[in-house]
Amino acid sequence: MVDNFSPSLSPREQVRRLCRDRGEDFATLSRLVGRNPAYIQQFVARGTPRLLPERERAILARHFDIPEYLLGGDETRSAVAGLVPLFERGQADTQARLGLDAATVARLSESGAALIELIEMEGEAMAPTLRPGDQLLIDRGDGPKRLRDGLYLIRIEGRDVVKRLTLHPLKPKVTVQSDNPDHADWPDLPRAKLAVIGRAIWLARALS
Repeated sequence: MVDNFSPSLSPREQVRRLCRDRGEDFATLSRLVGRNPAYIQQFVARGTPRLLPERERAILARHFDIPEYLLGGDETRSAVAGLVPLFERGQADTQARLGLDAATVARLSESGAALIELIEMEGEAMAPTLRPGDQLLIDRGDGPKRLRDGLYLIRIEGRDVVKRLTLHPLKPKVTVQSDNPDHADWPDLPRAKLAVIGRAIWLARALS
């Protein structure tokens, strides 16, 4: 853990000092937490937002290797060692839905926790492989540039859905498949037109 922080500093001053001592800039940190380039500067200089949301706070605490309470988190909750909070897709300002130990997250993905999101399956299109209510981790850092056969979250016809992608062995085309034979497939789509969000890397399911 770094030794260049002071518990007496406010979260805003803590970020300012850490950036100064580490030689980091606010825009880079803003991109790290998935916000616009001015986000951290506005937090530090103007107090907007007044408090860092849980997701952003957790990412910065891991990045700087400091206890989360120094950035405004609850000291008791921050004492839970080694857990990486994972957030539901599109719900960055709410509490984490799931926490995994850092070693597990590192084993699952090289992208880092900031690019991993949690989604809940809906519908029967991917049954029996995936069922409604299944919890999936999506690695947004593993997308179009590393595309290969597997399960991906994609955007198709205006909706974000999990589908099985199979690459054509010779042409730059992809077949989008539903594991449920009652649902339609999209064969031989141009790879350049496929909106890939990220690869499914982990599944949790309640046993009945």
